[in-house]
Amino acid sequence: MKVVSSKDFKLEREVEYGTPEQNQAVKEIVFAIKKEGDTALLRYTEQFDRVTLTPNQLRVTPEELQAAYGRVEESFVSAIQAAAANIRAFHARQKRNSWMDLQPDGTILGQIIRPLKRVGVYVPGGKAAYPSSVLMNVIPAQIAGVPEIVMVTPPSTGGKEGIDPYILVAAAEAGVNEIYRVGGAQAVAALAFGTESIAPVDKICGPGNIYVALAKREVYGAVDIDSIAGPSEIVVLADETAEPAYVAADLLSQAEHDEMASAILVTPSQSLADSVAAEVERQLQELPRQAIARSSVENYGAIIVVESMEEGISVVNRLAPEHLEIVVEDPMDLVGSIENAGAIFLGAYSSEPVGDYFAGPNHIIPTNGTARFSSPVDVDDFIKKSSLIYYSKEALLRDGKTIIELARREGLEGHARAIEIRLKNEGKGGDGYGEQ
Repeated sequence: MKVVSSKDFKLEREVEYGTPEQNQAVKEIVFAIKKEGDTALLRYTEQFDRVTLTPNQLRVTPEELQAAYGRVEESFVSAIQAAAANIRAFHARQKRNSWMDLQPDGTILGQIIRPLKRVGVYVPGGKAAYPSSVLMNVIPAQIAGVPEIVMVTPPSTGGKEGIDPYILVAAAEAGVNEIYRVGGAQAVAALAFGTESIAPVDKICGPGNIYVALAKREVYGAVDIDSIAGPSEIVVLADETAEPAYVAADLLSQAEHDEMASAILVTPSQSLADSVAAEVERQLQELPRQAIARSSVENYGAIIVVESMEEGISVVNRLAPEHLEIVVEDPMDLVGSIENAGAIFLGAYSSEPVGDYFAGPNHIIPTNGTARFSSPVDVDDFIKKSSLIYYSKEALLRDGKTIIELARREGLEGHARAIEIRLKNEGKGGDGYGEQ
């Protein structure tokens, strides 16, 4: 793992939006799903997933969901139940209520909060299946009050046995019973526009490969999306008190996600930098996903040695990482200086996987530096808000001429007259509308 100074490290990472060929392929898939529905959905499932299905086989049956419990360990069921309880407890504190403000003149202003009606959750297959992502997407939507939650996942997630049983059990524990065995860009398009078998949704969330990400970008506007997620990232800000083995293990915990994941240590301690570099190499030798993690740390990883902790904080804020661990003698002293980070883990025992799986906060967090302006998935992602305005007669007579002034300054005479006609009718006058 390379050790560099902050001056020699390129802090800005380019956002990947796919090759022209990938973008064109996604456009063609989305268009075909819109035009042909199930026919195209089944064709692409056979082409990309090597699985032949009929329309009646798209939806996972209740019997399959129940049978999945027999294919997983009881310890996993207990673990997923405990994690779900923590996630529910954390997100329940985020729930908002509608409100109204009755003013002395009879005016009522307020906000009505309603859940989205139908949400689609994408659960990837590929290099790894992520049952934890099922909980992180579904539970906030449930707490928001979304009545219909549908899940899609590639049909070969679990090899020849079909969908990974751990994903199915997580879905069942989260309360999802509408699940379809489709994946890729075609699944995203089906959720967005609907087919004969899958009703369209209002929002699509969940991670996926580049084709899933591009498809989400393509359908945005027809439906809402959570984000266009990039590769996973971790930054560890540490001082000389940090344990090198812990830091190295946490860096590799993200590097093993995929070859483009980013794992970075920022420290003012040259001694820690050298020790962590050696420890990363040692631990890599024993890591099952060694090839993936090695590619990640060699191409997108670094140990950045800074002159001071203040410079380290500046580097972190410029990186705006998805995950930030602060492993210093007193991490609470630094929290207030962190402006840009998706999730902040404090202290030697708050390892990033604690948040990924169990603590309660959401693990779907902004990547590619977008923590500068966006936030982790939460209950607010699954609600919509309507403003409420009830203006009393007294209030309109008081404020009408001011509203007219603003409308005419913008050249919108129709707006002005909509107020003026009411003032004239009440005998309060108004300028420039003429006789009634």
